[in-house]
Amino acid sequence: MDTHTPAPAPPPGCPAHGSGARVPLYGTEFAADPQAYYAYLRHYGPTAPVELAPGVDATLVTDYQAALQLLQDSASFRKDARLWRDFNEGRVPRDSPVVPLLAYRQNCMFSDGGEHLRLRQAITDSMARVDSHRLARSTERISDYLISQFGSRGSADLLGDYAKQLPLFVFNELFGCPAGVGDRVLFGISGMFDGVNAEKATAVLFGAVQELVTLKRSRPGDDVTSWLMQHQANLSDQEMVDQLSLLLGAGAEPLRNLLGNTLHRLLTDDRYADGGGLIGEALDDTLWDNPPMSNYAPHYPAADMEFAGEKVQAGDLMLVSFAAANSGLALTAARTAGSNRSHLAWSAGPHGCPSKEPARHITVTAIEHLLNRLPDVELAVPEDSLIWRPGPFNRALATLPARFTPVPSSGDGDARPGTAAASSGAPFGAPSGQEGKGERKGRWSQFLSWLTN
Repeated sequence: MDTHTPAPAPPPGCPAHGSGARVPLYGTEFAADPQAYYAYLRHYGPTAPVELAPGVDATLVTDYQAALQLLQDSASFRKDARLWRDFNEGRVPRDSPVVPLLAYRQNCMFSDGGEHLRLRQAITDSMARVDSHRLARSTERISDYLISQFGSRGSADLLGDYAKQLPLFVFNELFGCPAGVGDRVLFGISGMFDGVNAEKATAVLFGAVQELVTLKRSRPGDDVTSWLMQHQANLSDQEMVDQLSLLLGAGAEPLRNLLGNTLHRLLTDDRYADGGGLIGEALDDTLWDNPPMSNYAPHYPAADMEFAGEKVQAGDLMLVSFAAANSGLALTAARTAGSNRSHLAWSAGPHGCPSKEPARHITVTAIEHLLNRLPDVELAVPEDSLIWRPGPFNRALATLPARFTPVPSSGDGDARPGTAAASSGAPFGAPSGQEGKGERKGRWSQFLSWLTN
Protein backbone atom coordinates (compact mmCIF):
# COMPACT_ATOMS: atom_id res chain seq x y z
CA MET A 1 0.00 0.00 0.00
CA ASP A 2 1.34 3.45 -0.86
CA THR A 3 2.38 5.09 2.44
CA HIS A 4 1.01 8.41 1.22
CA THR A 5 -2.46 7.00 0.54
CA PRO A 6 -4.74 7.98 3.41
CA ALA A 7 -6.64 5.21 5.16
CA PRO A 8 -10.30 5.09 4.21
CA ALA A 9 -12.80 6.46 6.69
CA PRO A 10 -14.48 3.84 8.85
CA PRO A 11 -17.97 2.94 7.65
CA PRO A 12 -20.84 4.99 9.08
CA GLY A 13 -21.94 3.68 12.45
CA CYS A 14 -18.78 1.62 13.00
CA PRO A 15 -17.93 1.72 16.74
CA ALA A 16 -14.24 1.37 15.85
CA HIS A 17 -14.18 5.02 14.66
CA GLY A 18 -10.81 6.34 15.72
CA SER A 19 -10.75 4.15 18.84
CA GLY A 20 -8.29 1.52 17.69
CA ALA A 21 -10.89 -1.10 18.69
CA ARG A 22 -11.60 -4.20 16.69
CA VAL A 23 -14.12 -3.79 13.89
CA PRO A 24 -17.46 -5.47 14.77
CA LEU A 25 -19.02 -7.76 12.18
CA TYR A 26 -22.31 -8.44 13.95
CA GLY A 27 -24.31 -5.19 13.86
CA THR A 28 -27.01 -3.96 11.53
CA GLU A 29 -24.58 -1.46 10.03
CA PHE A 30 -22.27 -4.25 8.88
CA ALA A 31 -25.20 -6.26 7.51
CA ALA A 32 -26.48 -3.26 5.54
CA ASP A 33 -23.17 -2.55 3.74
CA PRO A 34 -20.47 -5.18 4.33
CA GLN A 35 -18.42 -4.06 1.32
CA ALA A 36 -17.85 -0.69 3.00
CA TYR A 37 -16.45 -2.57 5.99
CA TYR A 38 -14.23 -4.76 3.81
CA ALA A 39 -12.86 -1.68 2.04
CA TYR A 40 -12.01 -0.23 5.45
CA LEU A 41 -10.52 -3.50 6.74
CA ARG A 42 -8.18 -3.70 3.75
CA HIS A 43 -6.25 -0.68 4.98
CA TYR A 44 -4.88 -2.93 7.75
CA GLY A 45 -3.30 -5.14 5.08
CA PRO A 46 -4.12 -8.76 4.18
CA THR A 47 -5.48 -9.39 7.70
CA ALA A 48 -7.53 -7.26 10.05
CA PRO A 49 -8.66 -7.32 13.73
CA VAL A 50 -12.40 -7.97 14.05
CA GLU A 51 -14.98 -8.85 16.69
CA LEU A 52 -17.46 -11.60 15.76
CA ALA A 53 -19.75 -11.02 18.75
CA PRO A 54 -19.28 -9.16 22.03
CA GLY A 55 -16.15 -10.58 23.60
CA VAL A 56 -15.19 -12.82 20.65
CA ASP A 57 -12.06 -11.57 18.88
CA ALA A 58 -10.67 -12.89 15.60
CA THR A 59 -8.30 -12.10 12.78
CA LEU A 60 -10.03 -11.82 9.42
CA VAL A 61 -8.10 -12.62 6.22
CA THR A 62 -9.37 -10.29 3.49
CA ASP A 63 -6.75 -10.83 0.78
CA TYR A 64 -7.20 -13.57 -1.84
CA GLN A 65 -3.61 -14.84 -1.92
CA ALA A 66 -3.32 -14.80 1.86
CA ALA A 67 -6.62 -16.65 2.11
CA LEU A 68 -5.40 -19.36 -0.27
CA GLN A 69 -2.18 -19.69 1.72
CA LEU A 70 -4.08 -20.21 4.95
CA LEU A 71 -6.63 -22.62 3.44
CA GLN A 72 -3.98 -24.76 1.76
CA ASP A 73 -1.31 -24.85 4.50
CA SER A 74 -2.68 -27.51 6.81
CA ALA A 75 0.71 -27.92 8.53
CA SER A 76 0.82 -24.33 9.81
CA PHE A 77 -2.92 -23.78 10.33
CA ARG A 78 -5.10 -26.31 12.12
CA LYS A 79 -8.85 -26.81 12.18
CA ASP A 80 -9.10 -28.41 15.62
CA ALA A 81 -11.14 -25.88 17.65
CA ARG A 82 -9.72 -27.31 20.89
CA LEU A 83 -6.69 -25.13 20.07
CA TRP A 84 -8.74 -21.91 20.39
CA ARG A 85 -6.75 -20.08 23.06
CA ASP A 86 -9.28 -17.37 23.98
CA PHE A 87 -11.99 -19.97 24.51
CA ASN A 88 -9.73 -22.23 26.56
CA GLU A 89 -8.65 -19.32 28.78
CA GLY A 90 -12.21 -18.23 29.48
CA ARG A 91 -12.23 -14.98 27.49
CA VAL A 92 -15.12 -16.09 25.25
CA PRO A 93 -18.62 -16.14 26.80
CA ARG A 94 -19.84 -19.73 26.75
CA ASP A 95 -23.34 -18.57 25.78
CA SER A 96 -22.13 -16.40 22.88
CA PRO A 97 -24.34 -16.89 19.78
CA VAL A 98 -21.26 -17.70 17.66
CA VAL A 99 -19.93 -20.49 19.88
CA PRO A 100 -22.20 -23.25 18.44
CA LEU A 101 -20.67 -22.64 15.00
CA LEU A 102 -17.08 -22.55 16.28
CA ALA A 103 -16.95 -25.14 19.08
CA TYR A 104 -15.15 -28.44 18.50
CA ARG A 105 -17.06 -31.45 17.19
CA GLN A 106 -15.90 -34.89 16.04
CA ASN A 107 -16.43 -34.18 12.36
CA CYS A 108 -14.31 -33.47 9.31
CA MET A 109 -14.58 -29.67 9.68
CA PHE A 110 -12.74 -29.63 13.02
CA SER A 111 -10.15 -32.33 12.33
CA ASP A 112 -6.73 -32.50 10.73
CA GLY A 113 -4.41 -34.99 9.05
CA GLY A 114 -5.39 -38.64 8.84
CA GLU A 115 -8.47 -38.18 11.01
CA HIS A 116 -9.75 -35.50 8.63
CA LEU A 117 -9.17 -37.75 5.63
CA ARG A 118 -11.08 -40.61 7.26
CA LEU A 119 -14.06 -38.48 8.26
CA ARG A 120 -14.21 -36.53 5.02
CA GLN A 121 -13.97 -39.65 2.86
CA ALA A 122 -17.02 -41.05 4.60
CA ILE A 123 -18.95 -37.92 3.62
CA THR A 124 -17.72 -37.67 0.05
CA ASP A 125 -18.35 -41.36 -0.64
CA SER A 126 -21.83 -41.25 0.88
CA MET A 127 -22.84 -38.03 -0.89
CA ALA A 128 -21.54 -39.48 -4.17
CA ARG A 129 -24.26 -42.14 -3.90
CA VAL A 130 -27.01 -39.50 -4.20
CA ASP A 131 -28.57 -39.85 -7.64
CA SER A 132 -28.87 -36.42 -9.31
CA HIS A 133 -32.17 -37.30 -11.04
CA ARG A 134 -33.67 -38.48 -7.79
CA LEU A 135 -32.40 -35.35 -6.06
CA ALA A 136 -34.05 -33.19 -8.73
CA ARG A 137 -37.36 -35.03 -8.29
CA SER A 138 -37.13 -34.60 -4.53
CA THR A 139 -36.42 -30.88 -4.91
CA GLU A 140 -39.35 -30.44 -7.31
CA ARG A 141 -41.69 -32.35 -5.01
CA ILE A 142 -40.74 -30.18 -2.04
CA SER A 143 -40.98 -27.06 -4.19
CA ASP A 144 -44.51 -28.06 -5.18
CA TYR A 145 -45.48 -28.55 -1.55
CA LEU A 146 -44.10 -25.18 -0.45
CA ILE A 147 -45.73 -23.34 -3.36
CA SER A 148 -49.03 -25.06 -2.53
CA GLN A 149 -48.89 -23.36 0.87
CA PHE A 150 -48.75 -19.80 -0.49
CA GLY A 151 -49.54 -19.93 -4.23
CA SER A 152 -53.24 -19.09 -3.94
CA ARG A 153 -52.46 -15.90 -1.99
CA GLY A 154 -50.64 -14.19 -4.85
CA SER A 155 -47.92 -13.05 -2.47
CA ALA A 156 -45.21 -14.63 -0.37
CA ASP A 157 -42.01 -14.04 1.51
CA LEU A 158 -39.68 -16.02 -0.73
CA LEU A 159 -37.22 -16.31 2.16
CA GLY A 160 -39.45 -17.52 4.98
CA ASP A 161 -41.94 -19.37 2.80
CA TYR A 162 -39.52 -20.92 0.30
CA ALA A 163 -35.73 -20.42 0.44
CA LYS A 164 -35.45 -21.03 4.18
CA GLN A 165 -37.57 -24.17 4.19
CA LEU A 166 -36.66 -25.94 0.95
CA PRO A 167 -33.03 -26.84 1.80
CA LEU A 168 -34.05 -28.09 5.23
CA PHE A 169 -36.75 -30.28 3.69
CA VAL A 170 -34.37 -31.59 1.02
CA PHE A 171 -31.76 -32.51 3.62
CA ASN A 172 -34.34 -34.10 5.92
CA GLU A 173 -35.38 -36.28 3.01
CA LEU A 174 -31.81 -37.07 1.97
CA PHE A 175 -30.96 -38.18 5.49
CA GLY A 176 -34.15 -40.18 6.05
CA CYS A 177 -35.57 -38.15 8.93
CA PRO A 178 -38.95 -39.39 10.25
CA ALA A 179 -41.58 -36.86 11.28
CA GLY A 180 -40.73 -35.98 14.89
CA VAL A 181 -36.98 -36.02 14.30
CA GLY A 182 -37.28 -33.85 11.20
CA ASP A 183 -39.35 -31.24 13.03
CA ARG A 184 -36.66 -30.85 15.68
CA VAL A 185 -33.89 -30.73 13.08
CA LEU A 186 -35.65 -27.80 11.41
CA PHE A 187 -36.07 -26.02 14.74
CA GLY A 188 -32.46 -26.61 15.79
CA ILE A 189 -30.78 -25.48 12.59
CA SER A 190 -32.95 -22.37 12.29
CA GLY A 191 -32.22 -21.32 15.87
CA MET A 192 -28.47 -21.92 15.60
CA PHE A 193 -28.03 -19.73 12.55
CA ASP A 194 -30.59 -17.09 13.51
CA GLY A 195 -28.85 -16.68 16.88
CA VAL A 196 -32.19 -17.01 18.70
CA ASN A 197 -31.49 -19.02 21.87
CA ALA A 198 -28.67 -20.70 19.98
CA GLU A 199 -27.61 -22.84 22.94
CA LYS A 200 -31.07 -24.43 23.27
CA ALA A 201 -31.39 -24.80 19.49
CA THR A 202 -28.05 -26.62 19.35
CA ALA A 203 -29.15 -29.03 22.07
CA VAL A 204 -32.40 -29.73 20.20
CA LEU A 205 -30.54 -30.39 16.94
CA PHE A 206 -28.01 -32.76 18.47
CA GLY A 207 -30.72 -34.58 20.44
CA ALA A 208 -32.72 -35.11 17.26
CA VAL A 209 -29.71 -36.34 15.32
CA GLN A 210 -28.80 -38.73 18.15
CA GLU A 211 -32.32 -40.18 17.88
CA LEU A 212 -31.89 -40.49 14.11
CA VAL A 213 -28.61 -42.38 14.56
CA THR A 214 -30.21 -44.77 17.05
CA LEU A 215 -33.11 -45.37 14.65
CA LYS A 216 -30.88 -46.03 11.63
CA ARG A 217 -28.64 -48.42 13.58
CA SER A 218 -31.63 -50.71 14.00
CA ARG A 219 -33.54 -49.81 10.83
CA PRO A 220 -31.19 -48.66 8.04
CA GLY A 221 -32.71 -47.25 4.87
CA ASP A 222 -31.81 -45.96 1.44
CA ASP A 223 -30.47 -42.63 2.71
CA VAL A 224 -27.25 -40.76 3.47
CA THR A 225 -27.44 -41.52 7.21
CA SER A 226 -27.46 -45.25 6.57
CA TRP A 227 -24.73 -44.98 3.94
CA LEU A 228 -22.49 -43.14 6.42
CA MET A 229 -23.04 -45.90 8.96
CA GLN A 230 -22.15 -48.58 6.42
CA HIS A 231 -18.96 -46.81 5.29
CA GLN A 232 -15.62 -48.49 5.90
CA ALA A 233 -14.59 -45.52 8.08
CA ASN A 234 -16.60 -47.30 10.80
CA LEU A 235 -17.90 -44.13 12.44
CA SER A 236 -18.77 -44.24 16.12
CA ASP A 237 -22.17 -43.02 17.28
CA GLN A 238 -20.66 -39.70 18.40
CA GLU A 239 -18.88 -39.28 15.09
CA MET A 240 -22.13 -40.05 13.30
CA VAL A 241 -23.99 -37.39 15.33
CA ASP A 242 -21.31 -34.77 14.73
CA GLN A 243 -20.92 -35.57 11.03
CA LEU A 244 -24.68 -35.50 10.42
CA SER A 245 -25.12 -32.28 12.38
CA LEU A 246 -22.38 -30.73 10.26
CA LEU A 247 -23.98 -31.87 7.02
CA LEU A 248 -27.47 -30.77 8.05
CA GLY A 249 -26.41 -27.40 9.46
CA ALA A 250 -23.48 -26.42 7.28
CA GLY A 251 -25.36 -27.70 4.25
CA ALA A 252 -28.85 -26.31 4.77
CA GLU A 253 -28.03 -22.79 5.98
CA PRO A 254 -25.59 -21.82 3.19
CA LEU A 255 -27.96 -23.41 0.66
CA ARG A 256 -30.81 -21.31 2.05
CA ASN A 257 -28.69 -18.19 1.61
CA LEU A 258 -27.53 -19.16 -1.87
CA LEU A 259 -31.11 -19.79 -2.95
CA GLY A 260 -32.36 -16.54 -1.41
CA ASN A 261 -29.50 -14.40 -2.69
CA THR A 262 -29.83 -15.79 -6.22
CA LEU A 263 -33.58 -15.14 -6.19
CA HIS A 264 -32.85 -11.60 -5.02
CA ARG A 265 -30.45 -11.15 -7.92
CA LEU A 266 -32.95 -12.44 -10.45
CA LEU A 267 -35.74 -10.21 -9.13
CA THR A 268 -33.70 -7.01 -8.88
CA ASP A 269 -31.49 -7.04 -11.98
CA ASP A 270 -33.24 -6.60 -15.34
CA ARG A 271 -30.24 -8.07 -17.13
CA TYR A 272 -31.32 -11.61 -16.20
CA ALA A 273 -34.98 -11.07 -17.07
CA ASP A 274 -34.01 -9.62 -20.46
CA GLY A 275 -31.87 -12.69 -21.12
CA GLY A 276 -34.67 -15.14 -20.44
CA GLY A 277 -33.76 -16.01 -16.88
CA LEU A 278 -30.12 -17.09 -17.03
CA ILE A 279 -30.35 -18.75 -13.64
CA GLY A 280 -26.86 -20.24 -13.86
CA GLU A 281 -25.32 -16.83 -14.57
CA ALA A 282 -27.24 -15.25 -11.70
CA LEU A 283 -26.04 -18.07 -9.44
CA ASP A 284 -22.40 -17.51 -10.40
CA ASP A 285 -22.70 -13.75 -9.93
CA THR A 286 -24.20 -14.36 -6.50
CA LEU A 287 -21.28 -16.60 -5.53
CA TRP A 288 -18.94 -13.76 -6.48
CA ASP A 289 -20.79 -10.81 -4.94
CA ASN A 290 -22.96 -12.25 -2.15
CA PRO A 291 -21.49 -15.63 -1.16
CA PRO A 292 -23.85 -17.36 1.27
CA MET A 293 -21.12 -17.77 3.88
CA SER A 294 -19.27 -14.47 3.73
CA ASN A 295 -16.79 -15.04 6.58
CA TYR A 296 -15.93 -18.45 8.00
CA ALA A 297 -13.34 -21.27 7.67
CA PRO A 298 -12.00 -21.02 11.25
CA HIS A 299 -8.31 -21.93 11.56
CA TYR A 300 -5.74 -21.76 14.35
CA PRO A 301 -1.96 -21.26 13.94
CA ALA A 302 -0.10 -24.31 15.20
CA ALA A 303 2.69 -22.10 16.55
CA ASP A 304 3.62 -18.45 16.92
CA MET A 305 4.53 -17.25 13.45
CA GLU A 306 4.45 -14.41 10.95
CA PHE A 307 1.63 -14.49 8.44
CA ALA A 308 1.01 -11.94 5.68
CA GLY A 309 3.37 -9.49 7.37
CA GLU A 310 1.72 -9.75 10.81
CA LYS A 311 2.62 -11.74 13.90
CA VAL A 312 0.02 -14.30 14.95
CA GLN A 313 0.08 -16.53 18.00
CA ALA A 314 -0.64 -20.21 18.41
CA GLY A 315 -4.35 -20.70 19.01
CA ASP A 316 -5.48 -17.37 17.57
CA LEU A 317 -8.88 -17.62 15.89
CA MET A 318 -8.45 -16.77 12.21
CA LEU A 319 -11.28 -16.61 9.66
CA VAL A 320 -11.32 -16.16 5.90
CA SER A 321 -13.51 -13.47 4.38
CA PHE A 322 -14.69 -15.13 1.18
CA ALA A 323 -16.66 -12.00 0.33
CA ALA A 324 -13.72 -9.63 0.79
CA ALA A 325 -11.35 -11.91 -1.14
CA ASN A 326 -13.82 -12.21 -4.01
CA SER A 327 -14.20 -8.45 -4.33
CA GLY A 328 -10.51 -7.55 -4.04
CA LEU A 329 -8.36 -6.37 -6.92
CA ALA A 330 -6.60 -9.73 -7.23
CA LEU A 331 -9.69 -11.38 -8.70
CA THR A 332 -10.92 -8.52 -10.87
CA ALA A 333 -8.98 -9.69 -13.95
CA ALA A 334 -10.05 -13.32 -13.48
CA ARG A 335 -13.71 -12.39 -13.26
CA THR A 336 -13.49 -10.01 -16.22
CA ALA A 337 -11.99 -12.87 -18.23
CA GLY A 338 -15.03 -14.98 -17.43
CA SER A 339 -13.49 -17.37 -14.93
CA ASN A 340 -16.28 -18.47 -12.59
CA ARG A 341 -14.07 -20.97 -10.77
CA SER A 342 -11.65 -18.47 -9.22
CA HIS A 343 -13.87 -17.21 -6.41
CA LEU A 344 -13.66 -18.57 -2.87
CA ALA A 345 -17.38 -19.00 -2.19
CA TRP A 346 -16.85 -22.77 -1.89
CA SER A 347 -13.66 -22.27 0.14
CA ALA A 348 -10.48 -24.09 -1.02
CA GLY A 349 -7.82 -26.55 0.06
CA PRO A 350 -8.42 -29.83 1.92
CA HIS A 351 -11.51 -28.40 3.67
CA GLY A 352 -13.21 -27.02 0.56
CA CYS A 353 -16.94 -27.68 0.27
CA PRO A 354 -17.48 -31.37 -0.56
CA SER A 355 -21.04 -30.84 -1.84
CA LYS A 356 -20.88 -27.88 -4.18
CA GLU A 357 -22.32 -29.74 -7.17
CA PRO A 358 -25.42 -30.98 -5.29
CA ALA A 359 -25.82 -27.46 -3.88
CA ARG A 360 -25.77 -25.94 -7.36
CA HIS A 361 -28.14 -28.60 -8.62
CA ILE A 362 -30.67 -28.04 -5.84
CA THR A 363 -30.50 -24.25 -6.24
CA VAL A 364 -31.01 -24.25 -10.00
CA THR A 365 -33.78 -26.84 -9.82
CA ALA A 366 -35.62 -24.99 -7.03
CA ILE A 367 -35.47 -21.64 -8.83
CA GLU A 368 -36.44 -23.09 -12.22
CA HIS A 369 -39.43 -24.83 -10.64
CA LEU A 370 -40.51 -21.70 -8.79
CA LEU A 371 -40.29 -19.55 -11.92
CA ASN A 372 -42.18 -22.14 -13.97
CA ARG A 373 -45.01 -22.19 -11.42
CA LEU A 374 -44.96 -18.40 -10.85
CA PRO A 375 -43.77 -16.96 -14.17
CA ASP A 376 -44.69 -13.34 -13.36
CA VAL A 377 -43.24 -13.25 -9.84
CA GLU A 378 -41.73 -9.88 -8.95
CA LEU A 379 -40.40 -8.01 -5.94
CA ALA A 380 -43.27 -6.53 -3.91
CA VAL A 381 -41.30 -3.75 -2.18
CA PRO A 382 -38.58 -1.29 -3.24
CA GLU A 383 -35.21 -3.00 -3.34
CA ASP A 384 -33.63 -0.47 -1.00
CA SER A 385 -36.16 -1.37 1.70
CA LEU A 386 -34.89 -4.96 1.97
CA ILE A 387 -33.07 -5.78 5.19
CA TRP A 388 -30.09 -8.11 5.46
CA ARG A 389 -29.77 -10.37 8.51
CA PRO A 390 -27.03 -9.30 10.91
CA GLY A 391 -24.28 -11.76 11.78
CA PRO A 392 -20.58 -12.26 11.11
CA PHE A 393 -20.78 -15.45 9.04
CA ASN A 394 -23.80 -15.32 6.73
CA ARG A 395 -24.89 -13.04 3.91
CA ALA A 396 -28.63 -13.41 3.87
CA LEU A 397 -31.78 -11.35 3.57
CA ALA A 398 -34.28 -11.22 6.40
CA THR A 399 -37.24 -11.29 3.99
CA LEU A 400 -37.86 -11.23 0.24
CA PRO A 401 -41.49 -10.12 -0.30
CA ALA A 402 -42.86 -11.01 -3.74
CA ARG A 403 -46.14 -10.90 -5.62
CA PHE A 404 -47.48 -12.92 -8.55
CA THR A 405 -50.66 -14.10 -10.19
CA PRO A 406 -52.31 -16.55 -7.77
CA VAL A 407 -52.10 -20.24 -8.66
CA PRO A 408 -54.28 -23.09 -7.35
CA SER A 409 -53.16 -24.43 -3.98
CA SER A 410 -53.35 -27.99 -5.29
CA GLY A 411 -54.01 -29.73 -8.55
CA ASP A 412 -52.36 -31.40 -11.49
CA GLY A 413 -49.05 -29.65 -10.86
CA ASP A 414 -48.56 -31.25 -7.45
CA ALA A 415 -45.96 -33.99 -7.53
CA ARG A 416 -47.26 -36.57 -5.07
CA PRO A 417 -46.64 -40.31 -4.91
CA GLY A 418 -48.75 -42.06 -7.50
CA THR A 419 -48.76 -39.14 -9.92
CA ALA A 420 -46.70 -39.11 -13.10
CA ALA A 421 -44.38 -36.47 -11.67
CA ALA A 422 -43.53 -38.53 -8.61
CA SER A 423 -43.75 -42.12 -9.80
CA SER A 424 -40.18 -42.31 -11.08
CA GLY A 425 -38.66 -42.34 -7.62
CA ALA A 426 -39.68 -42.46 -3.94
CA PRO A 427 -38.38 -39.91 -1.44
CA PHE A 428 -34.99 -40.65 0.10
CA GLY A 429 -35.51 -42.62 3.29
CA ALA A 430 -39.29 -42.58 2.83
CA PRO A 431 -41.01 -43.43 6.14
CA SER A 432 -42.98 -46.60 6.56
CA GLY A 433 -46.08 -44.71 7.66
CA GLN A 434 -45.80 -45.95 11.26
CA GLU A 435 -43.04 -43.62 12.45
CA GLY A 436 -43.77 -40.48 14.37
CA LYS A 437 -47.51 -41.10 14.93
CA GLY A 438 -48.84 -38.55 17.38
CA GLU A 439 -45.95 -36.19 16.60
CA ARG A 440 -47.12 -34.83 13.25
CA LYS A 441 -47.31 -31.17 14.20
CA GLY A 442 -44.30 -29.41 12.72
CA ARG A 443 -43.49 -28.36 9.16
CA TRP A 444 -41.71 -31.58 8.25
CA SER A 445 -44.55 -33.65 9.66
CA GLN A 446 -47.05 -31.65 7.62
CA PHE A 447 -45.02 -32.28 4.47
CA LEU A 448 -44.92 -36.03 5.12
CA SER A 449 -48.68 -36.02 5.65
CA TRP A 450 -49.16 -34.07 2.41
CA LEU A 451 -47.08 -36.63 0.51
CA THR A 452 -49.37 -39.47 1.52
CA ASN A 453 -52.73 -37.72 1.06
